[in-house]
Amino acid sequence: MEKSTESKAVIKQLTELLQGSNAHKSFSESIEGLPAKLRGVVPDNLPYSIWQLVCHIRIAQWDILEFSKNSKHESPEWPKGYWVKEKEPESETQWDEALAQIESDKNDFLSLLKHNDIYAPFPHGDGQNLLREALLIADHTAYHTAEIILIRRLLGAWK
Repeated sequence: MEKSTESKAVIKQLTELLQGSNAHKSFSESIEGLPAKLRGVVPDNLPYSIWQLVCHIRIAQWDILEFSKNSKHESPEWPKGYWVKEKEPESETQWDEALAQIESDKNDFLSLLKHNDIYAPFPHGDGQNLLREALLIADHTAYHTAEIILIRRLLGAWK
């Protein structure tokens, strides 16, 4: 089925939104150059570290991806299933794996956008479609990316 010009234009804009930064810094930019020793620091009066925010972004995006492609997917328990208790990664490998999963899941979601009707409601759920889920990923990631940047500013680690 050939996509309409309108659908192609919307998918192009969604792809740019999910891959880029538009009017704000991207997730990738927010963690670029972050010293490893600061990944697990929880600033005064804040409830989480950058590591916990990275994991939250990873879990939420994975959940949205799986919900979008699998009617049998069961989401984690809200809210505790979306947040890790550990303040910092166990290793550089764990940090790298979390970042790799965020990138991989984002690319998998972009593939869904390109190969499916973004307006069609899922047969499961209650009216959600790929357009809504793409906007949810972008909005959620941008919100927590801003928190990462704020924490970096509080820690004196932002340019």
